[in-house]
Amino acid sequence: WRRSNPYPSMATFDAPNREVCLVRRERSNTPLQALVTLNDPVYIEASQALARKMMASGQTTTDHARHGFRLCTSRAPSNDELSGLLKLYAKTLERFQADPAKAKDIATKPLGEAPKEFDVAELAAWTVVGNVLLNLDEMLMKR
Repeated sequence: WRRSNPYPSMATFDAPNREVCLVRRERSNTPLQALVTLNDPVYIEASQALARKMMASGQTTTDHARHGFRLCTSRAPSNDELSGLLKLYAKTLERFQADPAKAKDIATKPLGEAPKEFDVAELAAWTVVGNVLLNLDEMLMKR
């Protein structure tokens, strides 16, 4: 990164500048950080990559959701957590099936073309689920 112009996402998460060495970083939790993780192209790309991993694992939507949750939190989801993820997937899948152009945008920009074996609407829906998983407090905060 440039010394004179640090990456905005890193500044939002209290990354120190590169002019001094810090023994310990300050910890903060602000609403701006949530906006970054929901909208920064880096996090969108990470959500797309997570969606592709989820779709490649298991046979059912439940298998996909469990795998994604385990990758992000290192534990199995509770029944309520799994149910919420599956409801989100079903709702967004319906929306993306009605709007294929939007589905293609969500599933492929900026990461790149979807693998041929994946349905683009499904991949877009899993991208949304992946974005939610990457925004879990349990994923972002070390306690």
